[in-house]
Amino acid sequence: MSELSSRELLAELVAFPTVSRDSNLALIAFIRAYLEGLGLACELDYNVERSKANLYARLGPDGPGGVMVSGHSDVVPVDGQAWTVKPFRLSERAGRLYGRGTADMKGFIACVLASLPRFLARPLRRPLHIAISYDEEVGCLGVRSLVAALAARPDKPALCLIGEPTELRPVLGHKGKLAMRCQVRGAACHSAYAPLGVNAIEYAARLIGKLGEIGQRLAAPERQDARFDPPFSTVQTGLIQGGRALNIVPADCQFDFEVRALPADDPQQVADALRDYAETELLPQMRARSATSAIDLQPLSAYPGLATDPRSEAAELLALLSGRRDFGTVAFGTEGGLFAEAGIPTVVCGPGSMEQGHKADEFVTQAQLDGCDALLVRLAEWLQR
Repeated sequence: MSELSSRELLAELVAFPTVSRDSNLALIAFIRAYLEGLGLACELDYNVERSKANLYARLGPDGPGGVMVSGHSDVVPVDGQAWTVKPFRLSERAGRLYGRGTADMKGFIACVLASLPRFLARPLRRPLHIAISYDEEVGCLGVRSLVAALAARPDKPALCLIGEPTELRPVLGHKGKLAMRCQVRGAACHSAYAPLGVNAIEYAARLIGKLGEIGQRLAAPERQDARFDPPFSTVQTGLIQGGRALNIVPADCQFDFEVRALPADDPQQVADALRDYAETELLPQMRARSATSAIDLQPLSAYPGLATDPRSEAAELLALLSGRRDFGTVAFGTEGGLFAEAGIPTVVCGPGSMEQGHKADEFVTQAQLDGCDALLVRLAEWLQR
């Protein structure tokens, strides 16, 4: 197989419209064929519907250790965005490479694939692991089965590098996330007799107010961590639905909220505090008017935060690869906390900026791809020592 550059491979990857709601199998088939063309064996791990798959491959000696490079295959939708270029065809202008996923994060995957001939050119003394997952954008869903399989293997990697876009800055941490849905069921009646009903919207508003109080406590100065921006755990309500007509006391209301938690905070404690408030304060009042009143909390998605020790081997390797020791954090989440929980210390460093991610005319610069190519050259040399 003739060698392809990271830019050429990025063009191939962008052409697959792997929005999270759709299948990623065509892209996975392309990557599998590419890897098998280099003599590498691939393992696929499918979802229940077999419409999506994770891909795992490794090269180098048998046994534990080495480095895993990890990326996700899915991208966010382009619906309703005012693109000036075709989102699923790579285009270039003034050193910028445009297309959905160029920054988040097919640019990194393209660099990994382009680098493999260098990894194969000389024997590796430590293995290279390659992990590509699905449904990261909707809660790091796909990678969980891959993480579980790796945790159970005797030859799991010693550390992991996730190539999310950090402009190639070395990152050791990010917040965790918990997304929840709260459904409030009251009792309807004519609005002229409002005191006889149970207004689900009003009780939902009280719950949302309680979330605001919890958020204020989390922002207290003694709970802050200056490494993060903002430097405290946050709580916010993003969606709310309820009511049928103004002259009907609403029987139903639901809202979705999320917690973005510092690694030292447990976001589940927010949900538990809200549930306790609902059960001890609100439900007795509601059921005094209607015995069928209810408040239900359902998890939507969650992933843990990441806080890798700056004195760890993973951090030292990241400093070597990036040429920088100004370790930072990012505001967005990754699968890194899941790998860390499985005993695989994880760092984050990749081409592009999340400032361009999820937007119309998403792009990565050619200079960032070149920098990532160079980083992977250094990784190959380290694994070959």
